[in-house]
Amino acid sequence: MKLRLGMIGGGQGAFIGGIHRIAAALDGLYELTAGAFSSDAEKSRATGVLLNLAPERVYGSFEELIMQEKQRHETERVQVVAIVTPNHLHFEPARLALENGFHVILDKPMTFSLAEAKQLKEIATANGRKLCLTHTYTGYPMVKEARQLIAANTFGPIRKAYVEYPQGWLSAFEEGTDNKQAAWRTDPARSGIAGAMGDIGTHAFNLLEYVTGLQVEKLCADINTVVPGRRLDDDGAVLLRLSNGASGVLVATQVAAGEENNVRVRAYGDKGGLEWQQADANTLQVKWLDRPTEIYRTGTGYVGSFAQHNARTPAGHPEGYLEAFANIYRNFALTLQAEMAGQTAPPEALDYPGLEEGIRGMAFIENVIASGHSDKKWTEFTV
Repeated sequence: MKLRLGMIGGGQGAFIGGIHRIAAALDGLYELTAGAFSSDAEKSRATGVLLNLAPERVYGSFEELIMQEKQRHETERVQVVAIVTPNHLHFEPARLALENGFHVILDKPMTFSLAEAKQLKEIATANGRKLCLTHTYTGYPMVKEARQLIAANTFGPIRKAYVEYPQGWLSAFEEGTDNKQAAWRTDPARSGIAGAMGDIGTHAFNLLEYVTGLQVEKLCADINTVVPGRRLDDDGAVLLRLSNGASGVLVATQVAAGEENNVRVRAYGDKGGLEWQQADANTLQVKWLDRPTEIYRTGTGYVGSFAQHNARTPAGHPEGYLEAFANIYRNFALTLQAEMAGQTAPPEALDYPGLEEGIRGMAFIENVIASGHSDKKWTEFTV
């Protein structure tokens, strides 16, 4: 049975709302049932019309959606609430949804501050609700294969890891135009204390920890604001010290003119290593000290169960960003459905980002900005 989904944010003209709806629909496990798509009630209703929702299930505020849906019979009310608003509007809708019995799918970063993230965990735990965080890049089959290979000690202990996320779309002062995405992502009141490091640096950080299975314990950050007049960072590089003593490098920039979204991660042990990049998402390069590089491909029979579980088509048929996004939605749905049936979902379905990843992502933002302002070479990573 499909899970009934409500959406907060994601009205007409919003980029990520449409992505969430596609991801939710791809596997037929959700039915978009209700929404508060804008703080402007008329705009919310207009989006509801485009999405063919019943007029009485389209609301003018997130408070209306949550409280009125709660009053509906349990066979009708929404079960999961997806929140796709700017960062400063994550905590309150998520808090209210969790407190009133709804599971939550939340766009990253999880909240406006680390303190809010910790509070959300307490609320979710107290109310027995689950939260899924859409760190998209962990949804790719070959990223999951990379994680499994490292977890199996295929390359020996990891010694070195690199992750980079280059973009170029903010190479000019876009927030001075009618670019709404640039306006809120560079606004401290809506984005938080970080710009590029909060927007894409958190993705890079999450990807590095996910693939290696290690955690950042110390860092040394160089944080820059390149474009004149910009109020938040748009570029940065971070030296990392990981939990097993390995060293790492993280680069996130939005002023690399001509770059799109070619996220790339590499990790190396004493026997070999691996490399994955979004521009060739169906390929994982597996490198060896004493023999030629191997190419692993999505949709093949030789990859592990996590990669197979998250692939939909035979090898050679490209699967990309939308499918990776949908994998996170699907795994969360499978987990909830198993729980409702009194069962435990298989490990492959339980593999989605959640509260812990959200808290560490917010800790990364606060630690990396503090390090960027500090005159110390290395600072402890505190959560």
